[in-house]
Amino acid sequence: MFTIIKNANLFTPAPVGKKDILICGETVAAIEDSLDDIRLPGQVQIIDVQGATVTPGFFDQHVHLTGGGGEGGFATRVPPVMPSQLLRAGITTVCGVMGTEGTTKFPEELYAKVMGLRQEGLTAYMHTGSYQFPSPTITGNPRKDIICIEPVLGVKLALADHRCSFPNDDEMLKLVADVRMGGMLSGKKGVLHVHLGDYGGAYEQFERIIARGLPRHHFSPTHTGREPKLFEQAIEFAKKGGVIDITSGGGNYYPFVECVERVLKAGVDRSRITMSSDGNGSMPKFENGVMVAIVAAPVNANHQMLKQMVEAGIDFETALMMTTSNVADSLGVKEARLAPGMKANICVLTQSLDIDTVIARGTVWVKDGKSVKLANFEA
Repeated sequence: MFTIIKNANLFTPAPVGKKDILICGETVAAIEDSLDDIRLPGQVQIIDVQGATVTPGFFDQHVHLTGGGGEGGFATRVPPVMPSQLLRAGITTVCGVMGTEGTTKFPEELYAKVMGLRQEGLTAYMHTGSYQFPSPTITGNPRKDIICIEPVLGVKLALADHRCSFPNDDEMLKLVADVRMGGMLSGKKGVLHVHLGDYGGAYEQFERIIARGLPRHHFSPTHTGREPKLFEQAIEFAKKGGVIDITSGGGNYYPFVECVERVLKAGVDRSRITMSSDGNGSMPKFENGVMVAIVAAPVNANHQMLKQMVEAGIDFETALMMTTSNVADSLGVKEARLAPGMKANICVLTQSLDIDTVIARGTVWVKDGKSVKLANFEA
């Protein structure tokens, strides 16, 4: 089946002006000033967006697809996310992660969820591992997971947090070497995606590992705005060529938009900044070391912060890059751009940047901001 999106104000994420987009099956086949004269066989779906802003579908690299949580016992484990939750938030591409609960939740379960999302029609990847060290894996070895399991892009780990395992430098060195070797042998980038707590010392450990010869691009620190010193260290890390991930779903010392403004003002290249929601993870509140409340994080935070950044005067392309192309580049995958040959993962936004239409791999899932297609087990 063919679909033509007409009269799009297109951001690829770069602004390219008024364009028509031809979709063939799951793929963008052509982007032209006009496709009025094209002749196509069979059924053609025409979507005239009448000058609306059209972007790549959003790429969220930190979503707890199988549910995070568990800090308050068995009843506080967050349920798995449903496809329509992601798609209504504009997310067409996702990287799933595990969190605190790496004992009764398993990477195998996350793998099954990723493959299920793919079968439903989304684009999905994952990191093996969880907060703990040694990392729980599918094959028994993080290097082997990256090499042998196609959706696995890297390893998740927590540092400087009361829920982590506090690996020493030699243990970290071996883990990063495994990530690097796994990436090299599988043709992937190889990423160590690091949950940062507020105990301090994580960036110093990164620099010691880098000084011993392992490249900076294998480190992917997230929750970088958690507290002031950590945030300043993140800025210096990015200035040296690293990529930093700011959590759009909350937990930052400064408001999210202020975090972005401070990073840009400090001279960090805009291509070195990503945002992720931490969606469907737990947001526990602790008092004197005891959990007193817990809620599940929403998955729509990237879209909400995109709007807030634009309202604050950050240009739309810069804001959009943080949840599209920058994320894809940081993970080493060819996603979250609109060009011939790329997946037809597309968002159509209203004048106020609300989500109007979402297309995932060529199929319309959301129209007028509401789900028009549902996955299995969605009422």
